[in-house]
Amino acid sequence: MAGRRIAAVRTSTLLRELTVMILDEGFLDVSMADVARRLKCSKASLYGIAASKEQLLLTVVRAFFRDATERVEASLAAATGPMDRIGVYLGAISVELAPASPQFFADVDAFAPAREVYRDNTRAAARRVQELVAAAAPAADATFVGAVAGQVMESIHRGDMRATTGLDDSAAYRSLAELIVAGLSGQHDRRPVGG
Repeated sequence: MAGRRIAAVRTSTLLRELTVMILDEGFLDVSMADVARRLKCSKASLYGIAASKEQLLLTVVRAFFRDATERVEASLAAATGPMDRIGVYLGAISVELAPASPQFFADVDAFAPAREVYRDNTRAAARRVQELVAAAAPAADATFVGAVAGQVMESIHRGDMRATTGLDDSAAYRSLAELIVAGLSGQHDRRPVGG
């Protein structure tokens, strides 16, 4: 029993260390031998986590987004006002994405299974924004705001936002939060466009 606990702790430690490495440097150009050498473990230890390099990388990407989602939701739970919750939510996403390098995001986009994990998380985040908008501003078109947020998030994911604005993913999420909150905060003064 103690041996299993020690193995679980070692696995958890390896995944944390591997996540830090991958967020910083990406993963497509790293071999299992390089990972084992850098993490000071055997390749067998890595293959004990996943059966192939691709599966190991996918495990890390899934764990990163799962853990980030948990921390984002914990931040959201601490927020008080409904409008504040939108800014806190997108701001927390910004904080969670900040350690990820451009190479990490390029590699996620180039590796179809990892790209799908990111897209699934982006879709879930857009739905969450829609829920938060509906709670904060019932008169606003939450479906539209959520859809726009989703499109911007997809643009961030594809790298279009970085190419157009120079903002990294983290800064782009922060700017999206500011835009949505500012737009909804001013909605009581809203006049029809062209009116």
